[in-house]
Amino acid sequence: MSENVAVDTKTVESSELSQTLAEIASKSQQLVQDFLKREQNAHHISVHDALHMSQLFQQLSARMMSNPMALMQAQMTFWQDYLALVQNATLRMLGVRPEPVIAPKKGDKRFQHESWEENPVFDFIKQSYLLAAEYLHSTVKNIEGLDPKRARQVEFYTRAFVDAMAPSNFIHTNPEVLRATLETRGQNLLNGLKNLLDDLSRGSVKMTDLDAFEVGKNVAISPGEVIYQNDLIQLIQYTPSTDKVYKRPLLFIPPWINKFYIADLQPENSLVKYIVDQGFTLFMISWKVPKKEDAERGYEDYMTDGVFKAMEVVLAETGEKDLNAIGYCLGGTLLGSVLAYMSAKGDDRIKSAAYFTTLLDFSDPGDVEVFIDELQVKSLEERMNRTGYLDGRNIAVTFNMLRANDLIWQYFINNYLHGKEPFPFDLLYWNSDATNMPAKMHSFYLRNMYLRNALREPGGITLLGEPIDLRKIKIPTCFVSTKEDHIAPWKTTYEGVNLHSGPTKFILGGSGHIAGVMNPPAKKKYFYWTNDGGRKIADPDKWLEKAEKYPGSWWPEWSKWAADKSGTQVAARKPGANKFKPIEPAPGSYVKERIV
Repeated sequence: MSENVAVDTKTVESSELSQTLAEIASKSQQLVQDFLKREQNAHHISVHDALHMSQLFQQLSARMMSNPMALMQAQMTFWQDYLALVQNATLRMLGVRPEPVIAPKKGDKRFQHESWEENPVFDFIKQSYLLAAEYLHSTVKNIEGLDPKRARQVEFYTRAFVDAMAPSNFIHTNPEVLRATLETRGQNLLNGLKNLLDDLSRGSVKMTDLDAFEVGKNVAISPGEVIYQNDLIQLIQYTPSTDKVYKRPLLFIPPWINKFYIADLQPENSLVKYIVDQGFTLFMISWKVPKKEDAERGYEDYMTDGVFKAMEVVLAETGEKDLNAIGYCLGGTLLGSVLAYMSAKGDDRIKSAAYFTTLLDFSDPGDVEVFIDELQVKSLEERMNRTGYLDGRNIAVTFNMLRANDLIWQYFINNYLHGKEPFPFDLLYWNSDATNMPAKMHSFYLRNMYLRNALREPGGITLLGEPIDLRKIKIPTCFVSTKEDHIAPWKTTYEGVNLHSGPTKFILGGSGHIAGVMNPPAKKKYFYWTNDGGRKIADPDKWLEKAEKYPGSWWPEWSKWAADKSGTQVAARKPGANKFKPIEPAPGSYVKERIV
């Protein structure tokens, strides 16, 4: 240990160690047993899961063996690089500092500590790992003849294995953890074991200080009232912050895969607050957390008891004949379905619609595709048939796996190896606040959208007895997507422009699925692109070539578009002052239900 490094240690007496170990032992056995029992029921590996993995790697092996020369060349390249690394390590022992054979990619947080560079042993461990990882990735990526979807799945699971085996994830090969273990005489590992047992009892990895936030207290605090509720939704009307508001009200349809308050975290990054401050009368749907008794609630129920009922209440409460709507992510897919159905029925109550990071065409659904094929959907259906719903913790793990180093292993190292508590972060608090999905609805969504890609086809889906066609939607629409979105890739969301017959506007923001959407103007972050050339451009790449790039948030750009579709100014509307009386203050009780 370097003498010039400041050490802040807590001396641990042997009696304290014994007591701590005894406390851990007394509760760990039951917690682990409970955890394993819960996992067996909720996450057990079905025949379909095992068959899926077996088929994937059988296909990979067959393709690799069909071109042995390519495999041999890859192996030779790896061994040449490895021998060069051994030679470099020997030179370092002799005091020579050669150029590294391989270096971490820019932004790789796993190897930022100076010891990974300065200590010859850890430098060798790091480079050995990176060489092996590069060999595995390149070998899998360059295998020819695999179906593109299978290739994507193989690459994903290979990456997951490689990420899990990083030396930073193990006590003896992580210099920071070794130093902390020596300095605290192992207290970091005892604290980490306590954290692990707490996480096992809760059923999820702790990513933030869960006690630092409370829904309705310091997140989801925009003022308003719940003015309607049924067994599926609560409808919130937000309190105006301007004396005048636009005549036409605005209904926000969030995804049901997570809680609506991603749009209302705290005042400084709240999209809800921004919309209200621009003079819109905003209504928000808050979906109820489904339970076993909701197993038969289907996609059409989310239309009738969800969107259509909310529309009815909005119009009755405001005294208006029509409204505008926003759909975010899955909420946008639902909005598109509703609009297509309404067009078939001649219902024109929605005058304009905005889609935020919404897939209407699922031909390239992004990284999520690795989890969706016939065998994996059957496996999910087996789980849901036992419980009546898909546990939101399963969904959270699935999405976290897509960015495992940032959303899994970072917290594994911090919580369990360093024994530290994660920092308070409102976005990660929301991310940890999972919700369930009803079995019938989720099965319908996966099969009709992801597997069949039927929504984009005229008459591909029948809803409430009506074959629907997105091309019959003629109202003005605005699509907002983000350039680095791995959940709803922007070029795929752009296909929605080609599926609507009315005037369309497309705005491309910076960053990803969440950060790129919840990007308030005050932060002055990222860029956005738009193209108001006056005619539709079918190809997304050609659209981007002709688009203008602007600094900052896309919110004002969308707001100008929405204001133009919202009519004249009228006196501000107090929530629940007309047909529907306040039930409880925003954000309501449905959003406060937790499954963990």
